[in-house]
Amino acid sequence: MPSFKNSQIPIPLLLFSTLLLTLILAFLLDIALGSIQIPLNQVITILLGQQPEKTTWTSIILKFRLPKAFTATLAGAALGVSGLQMQTLFRNPLAGPFILGISSGASLGVALVVLTASATGIPTLLKDLGIIGDFGLVISASLGAASVLGIMLVVARRVRDTMTLLILGLLFGYATSAIVSILLNFSSQERIQTYLIWTFGSFAGVTWTQMIILAPVILLGLLMALLLSKPLNALLLGESYARSMGLTVQKARFSIITSASVLAGAITAFCGPIAFLGVAIPHLCRSLFNTSDHRVLIPAVTMMGAILALIADLISQLPGSQIVLPLNAITALIGTPVVTWVILKRNSQKSFPT
Repeated sequence: MPSFKNSQIPIPLLLFSTLLLTLILAFLLDIALGSIQIPLNQVITILLGQQPEKTTWTSIILKFRLPKAFTATLAGAALGVSGLQMQTLFRNPLAGPFILGISSGASLGVALVVLTASATGIPTLLKDLGIIGDFGLVISASLGAASVLGIMLVVARRVRDTMTLLILGLLFGYATSAIVSILLNFSSQERIQTYLIWTFGSFAGVTWTQMIILAPVILLGLLMALLLSKPLNALLLGESYARSMGLTVQKARFSIITSASVLAGAITAFCGPIAFLGVAIPHLCRSLFNTSDHRVLIPAVTMMGAILALIADLISQLPGSQIVLPLNAITALIGTPVVTWVILKRNSQKSFPT
């Protein structure tokens, strides 16, 4: 591992410290900036439980901005780590957290509830149960993502070839997208608009009640990914090498798919399909840390993902205005240059990862 010549601090430690400070700053700025500007010192005052200059600021931060910032932090970390696992497992630099069709499954779950509402009467039932506002889309997306996850886990136990599994995941994604397109064609404008708003992605829809579910799931998925660092490192040089090192490849692949799917599925269910972060973040960390060691990359991707998600959320809010841009538009603007760089770099190299 490279280090500074005139410093006793290893480069990873210095970089990790820089990432941590950047994450804290991005978190505070995401809370402070918005349609109503709140001074940073007042944000810290409120977070410490003290009385700010204006009492309304407390309500704005604690009820709206703080859960949004926590959601962005969890989402960026989860999507980044999920993407890292998929890229290593499939040995494909363009693989993302939705490569197994998890996003498409969540989208299909939402579409089946939202777009078939008038015909089935499901929304009326959900409204009577009092969950249409907060949990309606979350429940449907979760069921859709879980269904795909279940299918892919069964397939993963039977299919030995990783590329075959990748192709099956892509095919399943295309099939679910086709079903959604058919549903869109027969739905009312109001239902189509509701569905499209969900597809734009947002960190603002997660309440503190939902956070009780989201946070433990994401933290469990991240812990599982960290424990899989050794199998992921063994898979870097191919499955044959991993077997020669004593790794049970099929079991390791099953565990990796489970971790990646839980991370991607949970975020998609609660926040909508967030694009590009899962593809771009692992490459940024590989270049920044100059390593492919997952013991370093997983913590790095966790922090870098959280930082970029917070920045994307901050930009989408257009501080100082009442306008809110689609989150996926911002993540696409961030991710496109990185993906373009990866494609150009891959043309000049024969191996992955670097």
